[in-house]
Amino acid sequence: MPELQLPELQLSEYVSSNREQIIERLRDWLSIPSISCDPVHSNDVRSSAEWCADQMREVGLENVHLIDTQLHPSVYGDWLHAGPDAPTVVVYGHHDVQPVDPVSDWDSPPFEATERDGQLFARGSVDDKGQVLYHLEAIRALLTRDGTLPINLKLVIEGEEEFGSPNFEDLLISNKELLYCDVVIVSDTGMLSISEPSMCIGMRGLAGFDIHIRSSDTDLHSGVFGGAVLNPSHLAAQIVASLHDSDGRVAIPGFYDSVLELSVDEKLAMEALPFNEADFRRAAGGAPLFGEAGRSTLERTGSRPTGEVVGISSGYSGVGVKTIVPSTANIKITFRLVPNQDPDQIAELFHAWLRPLMPEGVEVEVWEEGRVSPALTPINHPAVKAASRSIEKVWGKAPYLVREGGSGPEEALGRILEAPVVFLGVGLPDDNIHAPNERIVLEQFWRGLLAVGELWFELSETPDIRKVAQ
Repeated sequence: MPELQLPELQLSEYVSSNREQIIERLRDWLSIPSISCDPVHSNDVRSSAEWCADQMREVGLENVHLIDTQLHPSVYGDWLHAGPDAPTVVVYGHHDVQPVDPVSDWDSPPFEATERDGQLFARGSVDDKGQVLYHLEAIRALLTRDGTLPINLKLVIEGEEEFGSPNFEDLLISNKELLYCDVVIVSDTGMLSISEPSMCIGMRGLAGFDIHIRSSDTDLHSGVFGGAVLNPSHLAAQIVASLHDSDGRVAIPGFYDSVLELSVDEKLAMEALPFNEADFRRAAGGAPLFGEAGRSTLERTGSRPTGEVVGISSGYSGVGVKTIVPSTANIKITFRLVPNQDPDQIAELFHAWLRPLMPEGVEVEVWEEGRVSPALTPINHPAVKAASRSIEKVWGKAPYLVREGGSGPEEALGRILEAPVVFLGVGLPDDNIHAPNERIVLEQFWRGLLAVGELWFELSETPDIRKVAQ
């Protein structure tokens, strides 16, 4: 990649003088396999939280402590000396990571951060340890240089985001007074490209289901029983085939009833995006484009709800053929939801749809795997405009405004803390998030650090932002 040319901004000198030390700290954090969905790694998730807490103390944050939940801890720290007239900002991120399977597809060990061609490869590099770290480094830079920050700042770094944040809403409710703020900043999103900055204004919600089907006590000989008993593999295939209609729409009755169409401003913002379908397909590993009929790719990935089969298994999958009628099958389905869709209502609709598809005598268990509501911030909110100005200072052009297809606890953050959620993320479409060879492009990392420094000053100088946020 070409030599990075950074503009002269608040933290330019700090970035230029401390790159090696900053990357070494990131490598250290990335070496902790904080895979939150796997009980084997519970101690690693706690170690990651403790590492984060130690760094918070080192950079100058106060009141640092772990907030325990029923499973994995979040980390809290603050600096509240900017005065009563300065806005109070909560920064949200997460320190847990996705599993790394298949390990054989990684070009370097997933928990040994490896730099190649201006990119740092490791699980969690961009999602989300790298994007949390540039906030910590911005704090370190300003407190070292100035001894103060332009805003009152609180950080809450979650440990359960990668499997649906099951305990985070309760954490927010229990700690609402502690987390009182005027604005929430989230750095767990991305941009269109290095040269085309963008800013997320909304994220889809999520409802996930794990369906376990059992038809008999044991696998059966296919010559003796085949054709005479129900095969759960066939049933699973029928359920999957029934999930969508011929137009690619989710076939669950009532699924689209609450979906909000894009506003005029959002349509204009989407039409302005420099989107290239060929580039999108390359980022998707060459997968053919497919989805809801009559909707563009950008609509499908940001403003429309989806239903995806994320796993299906049954029977024998080893070498050769095993002549059985399997006794069990498993289907994993997730729905991405858009503003005005309620994950609780979607769950009810899903169960009502699934129930009649199950024949009598079949044992079925449905495990729910997290519910996350969709989030949307008005594009004309002063805090959004402040973030847009910060990005423009660093990238040299105003960002495009986009909705992202991913899901997180942003809706709960905004609703419970009664504050707008502003997104400042620097991930790229081909960063291999949740896949082997996850990476962060270091140019994006440094620019993210600079943008954070600019944003805090922009927020401190935005008129009436506290009144708007309240």
